Amino acid sequence: MPEKDFIPFIHPFQYTTEKMIEKSAEFYTLIKSRRTVREYSDEEIPFEVIKNCILSAGSAPSGANMQPWHFVVISDKKIKEQIRFAAEKEEKEFYEKRAPKEWLEALKPLGTNEHKPFLEHAPYLIIIFEKKYSLINGKKIKHYYSTESTGIATGILITALHYSGLSTLTHTPSPMNFLTKILNRPEGERAFLLLVVGKAAKNATVPNISRKSFDEIAEIQ
Repeated sequence: MPEKDFIPFIHPFQYTTEKMIEKSAEFYTLIKSRRTVREYSDEEIPFEVIKNCILSAGSAPSGANMQPWHFVVISDKKIKEQIRFAAEKEEKEFYEKRAPKEWLEALKPLGTNEHKPFLEHAPYLIIIFEKKYSLINGKKIKHYYSTESTGIATGILITALHYSGLSTLTHTPSPMNFLTKILNRPEGERAFLLLVVGKAAKNATVPNISRKSFDEIAEIQ
């Protein structure tokens, strides 16, 4: 098997130590303002913004560079209505029958329930699919570390959307097989996450929560 070509790499940002500290602090200030939003404006968002953010997500590292993700962008009202109906059906079953009591208690302060109007109100839904394998000329090509790779790409997508001035909500109805059917996705893919995207409504509110400190999420050895 021939070796792949390699090209030189020089990091595009050659910062001084002081500048690195400054840039990292700036980014922390930016990203800690991100919040999950459940109330959206119907204001239209230029598709170019969504496209650029998805291209950013597509730059994520992946196992063997398989890039095992697929993004389906939905703005069609009828499709959003279908997704809301199917998602609320699964969520009603979850909240009323499948969810453990402890999980419902943990969710109570956040005010979540089976009603998901944001699935129709937000201008865009982005469904992220994880590609377990591809079929090329009838041959099954396995994708390595597909879950981890898709998770990293999703994190970059959420960050890019926030940086662009948009709000998001990560939604994972269980199960999510209905998304594969509604969107007619091929064998080998599974719905990884449903991302709601748009501008927050003027009267939007979010839970009054705090984030863990550095010492609570990390350690130095």
